[in-house]
Amino acid sequence: MCNSAEGAWSRARLLESLPGVGYNDFVRLLRQYHFVWTFLAVLVFCSVMVLRQFNLNQERHNQMREAFILLHSKGYTNQADRLYYRLLVDVDRVPHRVLFDDFQRTMMLVEPEVPQPKNLIWKYHWVVSNELEKRSPKAIARALKLAEDTQ
Repeated sequence: MCNSAEGAWSRARLLESLPGVGYNDFVRLLRQYHFVWTFLAVLVFCSVMVLRQFNLNQERHNQMREAFILLHSKGYTNQADRLYYRLLVDVDRVPHRVLFDDFQRTMMLVEPEVPQPKNLIWKYHWVVSNELEKRSPKAIARALKLAEDTQ
């Protein structure tokens, strides 16, 4: 049976057997660049936390949108109205992809050509549609050009 001191010694011999790298060189490298390694660890941790928060915000927005649609379709107008106004506040801050998901989701529920000013889902659909047009005029120009080219 191998005890922990013998195991550590065999790992040290393994590091020393690597060409050009000794155990003492490896430890010296870790100690010498301690702040660099700490900085890299903090940088990786912060990056993971930013990505996690981004996904949580997107998920929260999707849940709020789905709750808004459910409450409006079941007739809970006061609660749906509150969620509608919270969604309107978020429209300026959400990424383009989330807005496009909202656009597609509400497109299935309303007829955009028929004005329905009392329908909150229809109103939200038009707010999202106008925001998409404002954010990406180049995408609309490309779509129009593609439509002209296919004729």
